[in-house]
Amino acid sequence: MAQLGLLAHVVMMILLTLRILSVQRNVGVAIAWLVILFTLPLVGMVAYLLVGEPMIGRRYLQRTEQARALLNEMAQRERLIFDQGQELLPETYRGVSRIGTIWTGFGVYDNHKMKLLTEPDEIFNQLLHDIHSAQRVILMEFYIVYPEGRVCEVLDAVIAAAQRGVECHLLADSVGSFNFFNSSFYHKLSHAGVIVHQSLPVGLFKTLFKRTDLRNHRKIIVIDEDIGYTGSFNLVDPAYFKQDKDVGQWIDTMVRIKSRKPISIVTAMAKVVVTDIGAESNSNLDALNQRINTYTRKLYMMNPRINDVNDSADRVVGLMTEAEEDWIISGEVVSAPLPAVEPVTAQLIPSAPQVTAHVIYNTLVTVIHRADERIQITTPYFVPDEALLGALTTAAKRGVEVTLIIPKTVDSFMVQHASQAYYEELLEAGVTIALFRGGLLHTKTVVVDDEYCLFGTVNIDMRSFYLNMEVSLAIYSPAMVAQVAACQDSYLNHCEILCLEQWQQRHNFKRLFDNGMRLFSPLL
Repeated sequence: MAQLGLLAHVVMMILLTLRILSVQRNVGVAIAWLVILFTLPLVGMVAYLLVGEPMIGRRYLQRTEQARALLNEMAQRERLIFDQGQELLPETYRGVSRIGTIWTGFGVYDNHKMKLLTEPDEIFNQLLHDIHSAQRVILMEFYIVYPEGRVCEVLDAVIAAAQRGVECHLLADSVGSFNFFNSSFYHKLSHAGVIVHQSLPVGLFKTLFKRTDLRNHRKIIVIDEDIGYTGSFNLVDPAYFKQDKDVGQWIDTMVRIKSRKPISIVTAMAKVVVTDIGAESNSNLDALNQRINTYTRKLYMMNPRINDVNDSADRVVGLMTEAEEDWIISGEVVSAPLPAVEPVTAQLIPSAPQVTAHVIYNTLVTVIHRADERIQITTPYFVPDEALLGALTTAAKRGVEVTLIIPKTVDSFMVQHASQAYYEELLEAGVTIALFRGGLLHTKTVVVDDEYCLFGTVNIDMRSFYLNMEVSLAIYSPAMVAQVAACQDSYLNHCEILCLEQWQQRHNFKRLFDNGMRLFSPLL
């Protein structure tokens, strides 16, 4: 019996080894899994079967493709073209933008008005104003909804909007928003007519068919078809969120986007949210199909309990002027630190496993290699692979000013030490590493040559690049890029600059431990 068990164990090890070598295209990921498999055989077998490959679920993928096809057919019928705009860019960035267009179907759109929001109260105040002014629809998609502090004001505002006839949808990740789905606010929203969707629900049976650690990490808000928000900000009040982690308050940014063109970043954002909602269940997909069959130039789901509004002129009834819209909140003038910028040209780049390949990763590596003067990156979690690490160190060696701004302490033990294993190689190449001391810097921004910016939800780690559903904005307008760069520079005022000589004086045990954690970095 023991011999039979040993034989089964050996056969399983051989089969899993062959599977890893044949399926995992990333060498680092393959090596990390082989290390786990041969170091902890039983744990490694179970772990690989559960989370070894990015399986998001066959039915989910089918519904995603069906939802995208429905929306694309509608767009074609109504002559709404999503994949153009390359001619709006200088020649040097057209190739970079094509990477996004090929995989996502979204091109480059111009004439947006964008406002960078850098403080929590500023974000909450502007968002509350827009929700209170909503006339037709509110779409919200978040990884984390944490109903404490000022988040309760936002949810109450959404409830009030639903009760006055606005169609409201909230899509929240099942794992990230676990507390929300077990809170009274979840039931309160549902009873008020807000349609709440659970993104990628988990369960014991579901783990047999898809990875439960593939999460919807997107943060998107669309209001009345012409106002959108995205960035690193979850629907949480940092004064209440994760206060027991001893890393300080979370520091985030959002960008508010406004456009009245038929096709814009906001339209693309609505299409992403609607596709994600439609992919969650057959009933959602049926509702989307029914809505499209009675299309009235609106890319969102239909709530059968709400009468449709066909006259587009109703969108502007009772709305304020542009100046009032930006600066007046509940009758009080709000002094914002940064003015709105227009016109702004940008591109939306959503990513998802098994859907858009590695579009964000390929875009990032491409822009790093083509940088001429400066690269400045802000990220809470920095765990690169060899190609990305090589791109950064090579850029520094050829004279590009490369600055990496990351928190001194993060809320993940393994990520903290895996990240530290890369510091010495980066410092030796001439990369400046700035450790932020003012809290957990959660902002995710990349600025290249003061003329290109990636802004959104993507961390510099393999989970964001390969596993999670994410969204980024590629911004091509220097005036808006300058604001993001200025925000990064303000973070530098609260940083300590890491010194190579000082870092090399660390105890050998600490180096060894960090390097050990680095072996698992492709899986973090």
